[in-house]
Amino acid sequence: MTVTTDVRTLTDRHAVVTGASRGIGAAIAEALAREGASLTLMGRDVAALSQRAAALTARHHVRALPVACDVSDADAVARAFDASREALGDAHVLVANAGEAASATAGDTSRALWDRMLAVNLTGAFLCVQAVLPAMRAARFGRVVLVSSTSALKGYPRTAAYAAAKAGLLGLARALAAEVARDGVTVNAVCPGYTETDMARAAIDNLVAAGRTPEEARRALERLNPRHALVTPEEVAATVVWLCAPSSGAITGQAVAVAAGEVM
Repeated sequence: MTVTTDVRTLTDRHAVVTGASRGIGAAIAEALAREGASLTLMGRDVAALSQRAAALTARHHVRALPVACDVSDADAVARAFDASREALGDAHVLVANAGEAASATAGDTSRALWDRMLAVNLTGAFLCVQAVLPAMRAARFGRVVLVSSTSALKGYPRTAAYAAAKAGLLGLARALAAEVARDGVTVNAVCPGYTETDMARAAIDNLVAAGRTPEEARRALERLNPRHALVTPEEVAATVVWLCAPSSGAITGQAVAVAAGEVM
């Protein structure tokens, strides 16, 4: 699904990627820049965002703007999108990737943890969508991709709050897709399985704390899918670029698993 044409498919398009400083978000920003999009990189680590923006500009000759943003803070989201719009114009693409995971049984999940998982993983995406959707509808073109998780499609133990938030993204994607289907705007969710990122490394650490060796813990995650290997951030990014392409206008309201066969 990687775009391989000589013409860069997103030239003259402005893409906003949240959680862009590392992991899946960084890989998505790289892939979108490769296709010619100008970029606003949002996240909480401004130093890392600035370094990544400079690297993207040097490699792909696109404009890249780092913007500090905590997506769980409505005022911060409003300020970030105002700054993005002022510098690069209205967004044509939004990839709501910012997220946070925490492990706890349902019984041990505090109200504070529950609220935090929903605020970062679900409400934050909704606030970002609200910031870009009016201009997309007016322009009659837009691509919104919400980064969910296989936890929204199947059950994992000790992930109740995180899974509930990520499942909420699927409902959000489907409802929005139905609302804006006639406006040239698509809304989809991608659902990565365990991916070679800090979140997977944290899951491995949790298994080690429960008594497994690091090698056993990693193999346990890898064996969740038939390929017996973690998904790579670049594999997720390739799917996102495909969904953002102008030629993908008929694909909307979907939950696309990028999970090496773990869910079907």
